[in-house]
Amino acid sequence: MAISRAQMMKELLPGLNALFGLEYGSYENEHEDIYEMETSDRAFEEEVQLSGFGAAPVKSEGSAIAYDTAQEAFTARYNHETVALGFSITEEAIEDNLYDSLSARYTKALARAAANTKQVKAAFALNNGFDTFLAGDGQPLFDTAHPLVSGGTNANEPTTPSDLNETSLEQAVIDISAFTDQRGLKIAARPRRLIVPPELMFVATRILDTELRPSTADNDINALRTNGAIPEGYRVNHYLTDAQNDAWFVITDVPNGMKGFTRTPMSTSMDGDFDTGNVRYKCRERYSFGVSDPLGIYGSPGA
Repeated sequence: MAISRAQMMKELLPGLNALFGLEYGSYENEHEDIYEMETSDRAFEEEVQLSGFGAAPVKSEGSAIAYDTAQEAFTARYNHETVALGFSITEEAIEDNLYDSLSARYTKALARAAANTKQVKAAFALNNGFDTFLAGDGQPLFDTAHPLVSGGTNANEPTTPSDLNETSLEQAVIDISAFTDQRGLKIAARPRRLIVPPELMFVATRILDTELRPSTADNDINALRTNGAIPEGYRVNHYLTDAQNDAWFVITDVPNGMKGFTRTPMSTSMDGDFDTGNVRYKCRERYSFGVSDPLGIYGSPGA
């Protein structure tokens, strides 16, 4: 249905000082703090994790060399979704508007609507990663038992769910350093940045940015800051929807972890209808978000 003069009578009146409601700012591109973004030229993308080899054994004099066999561990699949929205304006509404180009105002609102959808979809893996959002190995994204080809497991979630504090973040750093590859070999993983909801931004500041230990009367140094344990600090994500607002996440330096693909960048277009004179505007883009290696992120649902 086209936007008509009856739907915006105030905009047609002389003496109107301002129009508002379409000029709000928006939290854009927060997904870039979580995902490695790549481009895609196909309907979907698949990434296969390989197991590599086990530890090399000692070869005794004169004995035959031992041979190992690599294998595929699991496959992660990214199905691109199309996100689109449009609106139309009657010819008369465009003619009688006295103030500003309606198309310019509503096009900004269109862009904000598309940006909001993108951030909600990007946060979906984190918001549902403790139960329904699964990694390629069939386990929830955050789990204490991601299976390995060697028979062991990796944990990218604390054994006991914990709120964000100095002790829990230090344990996360230790847990991340214990990550292994599919054959059980250490992989020298390190944290990069902390992701928190707005409710935890002040807690994150006290933990990461104070010179001395927070919430103590001792004169101990803040080891997390001194050691550079979280080198990129923290980022606030406004689309995290944990009911208690206490879930927190650590992005690691493990490659091919949280990934996003842009199949078709945001595009806008317009056309006019010859019979009605209405002008239609639309925006459209295709993308996907997911995870290849779950060791690219560590998360706690809060206590």
